[in-house]
Amino acid sequence: MAREQWGTRAGFIMAAIGSAIGLGNIWRFPYVAYDNGGGAFFLAYLFAMLTAGIPLLLMEFSIGQKFRGSSPLSFARINKKTEWLGWWQVAISFVVATYYSVIIAWALSYMVFSFNQSWGSDTQGFFLGDYLEATEAGVLGGLNGNVLIPLIVVWAGVFVIMLAGVKKGIEWANRIFIPLLVVMFLAIVVRALTLEGAVNGLDVFFRPDWQALAQPGVWVAAYGHIFFSLSIGFAIMITYASYLPKKEDLNNSAFITAFSNGSFELLAGIGIFATLGFMAGNLGVPVAEVATSGIGLAFIAIPEIINTMPGFNGLFGVLFFGCLVLAGITSLISITETYIAGVQDKFKVSRTKSVIVGGGLSAIISLLYATRGGINVLDAVDNFINQFGIAFAGLVSVIIVAWILRKLDFLQGHMNEVSDFRIGSWWKFSLMFITPLVLGANIILAFINNIRAPYEDMPLSFLAISGWGVAGAAFVVGLLLSLIKWPPGKLEAYKKEDD
Repeated sequence: MAREQWGTRAGFIMAAIGSAIGLGNIWRFPYVAYDNGGGAFFLAYLFAMLTAGIPLLLMEFSIGQKFRGSSPLSFARINKKTEWLGWWQVAISFVVATYYSVIIAWALSYMVFSFNQSWGSDTQGFFLGDYLEATEAGVLGGLNGNVLIPLIVVWAGVFVIMLAGVKKGIEWANRIFIPLLVVMFLAIVVRALTLEGAVNGLDVFFRPDWQALAQPGVWVAAYGHIFFSLSIGFAIMITYASYLPKKEDLNNSAFITAFSNGSFELLAGIGIFATLGFMAGNLGVPVAEVATSGIGLAFIAIPEIINTMPGFNGLFGVLFFGCLVLAGITSLISITETYIAGVQDKFKVSRTKSVIVGGGLSAIISLLYATRGGINVLDAVDNFINQFGIAFAGLVSVIIVAWILRKLDFLQGHMNEVSDFRIGSWWKFSLMFITPLVLGANIILAFINNIRAPYEDMPLSFLAISGWGVAGAAFVVGLLLSLIKWPPGKLEAYKKEDD
């Protein structure tokens, strides 16, 4: 059976951008930039993009397109002994999908709450108490209906898209959602810029601290963010590129994807800090005192800001949380596709069966995070699967491809053959030296920090299961799945495929 393909190259690029633009672009990048030199950070970010982000993106695009398979199949076709790496990446994506869907469910709830600001004046108390009914770490406390209902809606939407296939499902969803996301966020930015105090927020965001560039931590932050921002290291871009025609341009696609993602992050920074400038002015405090990121920004600070806005409060909330939903869904479908494609390739089943088995299992496990103690499990799993899953798998993949298998010349030749412009020696140098050094430093620092003190002061027994245990389990599952034999002729089939 011929492998499914994207309808157009534009559809592939839109899907790749949709995967890259996720929740982190909106609630993480603005704070990372502000906290690491403001305007000066953009230079470090751009350098990191050119020496790690785009090189890794090109490597994964070329592997997927050349070997025409999911991550496990592509790595098995490169060398049978590296199949476990592909399954490790798939297992990581599976874990991420189980909790990422829950955060989207929160955003969906808050989009509805925005109409009449149901969160009240105590936004933190509402989020942790009334909405999540959060318990202490280690206590699940049963399912929470507030989260369960929107979670079912999220997974139902994902199932509809995934069952429709690559061209009619994923591609069409991204063709609709990504333009809509950009338009909606532009509306947020325009509204934010009209708020009193917005200029102060933008001044804090863009004001360059050139001395910060002399601090190693700033560069570590830049490389760390660009790595996670572009959805590299956990099978997504390999899988997406495997649906490209054999002669489709890769080099242009990688640059367009990376710079589109970066442009949206800059737009997000403008909108978020203009809004935080308004909040700081209302409270009579410096912007630094209200600047935050992650869940605290989205579900506590932003609702508090919406409460005090002079008009169009509900509309701003619907737009903001609607953007989180759209950005989350486009990323979630890309994450889900990695293991759907892996199961479909390895076990020779139909896409429908693969969606039901793979998607169904992840949806069931996501119920764990819909419990009253789910936020603590989510926090621990997210921290450890990112630092000791995604980043570690990315580092291992670079070392194996560049140093052990020595496939960079081969992949570079393929990229340049199918692309309008050629990639030079900077690509190989970046992957052989810069990327491994920076990723390795990130992982070592994360390991030291987690050994010195328990993450968020959570109980060690809890972290042993929800943190280290989950990250380790993903690796073990990858190894076990690689032991299953492929259907006869599967590893060689890509050589016989027509364009």
